[in-house]
Amino acid sequence: MTQLKTLPIYDPTLFEGAAEVYAQYRTKYPPAVFDKLTEIFNLNGQGRLLDLGTGPGLIAIPLSTKFQEVVAIDPDPEMLKEAQRQAATAGANNITWLEQGAELINPSLGVFKLATIGRAFHWMERQLVLERLYELLGDDGAIALLNTGDDPWKSPLPWKQAAIGVVKKWLGEERRTGQRGQGIRKPVDPPHEVVIANSKFARQEVYEVTFEKSWTVSSYLGYLYTTAFSLKIFYGDKAEEFEADIKDALLAVEPSGHFTEELKATIQVVWKH
Repeated sequence: MTQLKTLPIYDPTLFEGAAEVYAQYRTKYPPAVFDKLTEIFNLNGQGRLLDLGTGPGLIAIPLSTKFQEVVAIDPDPEMLKEAQRQAATAGANNITWLEQGAELINPSLGVFKLATIGRAFHWMERQLVLERLYELLGDDGAIALLNTGDDPWKSPLPWKQAAIGVVKKWLGEERRTGQRGQGIRKPVDPPHEVVIANSKFARQEVYEVTFEKSWTVSSYLGYLYTTAFSLKIFYGDKAEEFEADIKDALLAVEPSGHFTEELKATIQVVWKH
């Protein structure tokens, strides 16, 4: 008996109100990540890129110079509007922006050399997306899952722990997500590599790029407002009080108000053959 796959219902509150701050404060992928992709796939300005869960274009825009054409997809219209503003500023005019879920991709989009997914694969119906990507990639095609490796909930850094302590004080011990802060984040199970191993794709490999990231009190607060667990709308008319708590907690750990960390970006490459 064939098991029917149901499409997930997209929660439009997942990053509600965060598009502009996401583009400004979410950790960017360092140039070394795009250099590594260029090396792995011999990117030379030809071929087509498909970027799923594009958000404000943090992958699609930097990689647009490496391809003849880019198709960038996201279900959030505000994220796409911000992406188009960012693309115009960067002079990236070879990107087509589509408002839809990754699960709805189909052969009408054409054939692609590479598909990229940033910090978004866990929000998708992964098995279905892999099945549909397999049909859209050329014989030498691949997927690259990118991550900047800066999950503050798992960080040992005292200042990050202090900030998360404030978030928990305001929102509770469980990690919130979606539905205007009423949803609870569940672990990604099974891990991406297991889902990929059970797909048609032939092989996978992980590459790492280490880089340094610097923050101020205001930029880290901005970052928190880009996360699905701490959107500004969660705090309502108490946002200024929350911000004061964050500032006090961060400065108690580091009075200078300047913070640095070493991050490890990962590129999980999934080859079709």
